[in-house]
Amino acid sequence: MPRIALATCRPGPEVAEDRDLPGLVRALEEAGAEASAEVWDDAAVDWARFDLVVIRSTWDYSWRAAEFTAWAERCGTLTRLANPADVVRWNTDKRYLGDLAAAGVPVVDTRYLAPGDAPDLPDDHEYVVKPASGAGARFAARYTPDEHATAVRHLGRMHAEGFTAMVQPYVRGIDTTGERALQYFGGNLLHTSRKGPVLAPGTPYDRRKVAHPGLTDWTPTLEEAAVARKALASVPGRPELLYARVDLVDGEDGRPRVMELELVEPNLFLWLHPESAPRVAEGILKAATR
Repeated sequence: MPRIALATCRPGPEVAEDRDLPGLVRALEEAGAEASAEVWDDAAVDWARFDLVVIRSTWDYSWRAAEFTAWAERCGTLTRLANPADVVRWNTDKRYLGDLAAAGVPVVDTRYLAPGDAPDLPDDHEYVVKPASGAGARFAARYTPDEHATAVRHLGRMHAEGFTAMVQPYVRGIDTTGERALQYFGGNLLHTSRKGPVLAPGTPYDRRKVAHPGLTDWTPTLEEAAVARKALASVPGRPELLYARVDLVDGEDGRPRVMELELVEPNLFLWLHPESAPRVAEGILKAATR
């Protein structure tokens, strides 16, 4: 009987509930595995006893990125980790968007401001400031040029905590066509969802946001699927990925661009797509017994 751990995190005020986790544990047990949810930073967990550790809802990692990547590398030496530790290290820093752009993947235009950099912010269009290591819209906000002083204070807070900031134009297409999340499992498209805009004007960066508002089922267009495949094919080293989520938005030209490529702990939204749960359990079981 394969032993499988689903890595999660401790509950807390800034951590969303993983609605999929109990059902996924049950699905794996029904498929013949010994499965359990384990907290990634629990020192009492013996990761070596598992045949496979699947990173699922480690949603507190973004403000402890160095500690988390060190855990992933250590765990990967003890057992099989999905996704692999080198993928985790690359994907926890959203400067990977530059790698994708260099490979010809259409991405949202992005600049990075590290601690110590001057607050070089746009003065002619609305924009978004968020951390290069972030999740759930934490420390993210949108600004107009006349909100420069507020945005500078936002940058100062992030830099004081050691975060590199991302500056992106506010993609207005999100307000009309939303953001589409193409989920892949075992290399194949699993399902697709669409959500509405997360960042309302005037919402403070340190206020908790609804990370997935208005989530609905979605059928991807041929162009959306092509952009997603190109993004996945551009991951350095072409690693074997158990799971992936490609988040797309429409650029000013109306064509899809990558907002994020989630290879660490993407929410699978199985509660919205219950028909996908058996396929996910089958894919995890196959990876554990390979």
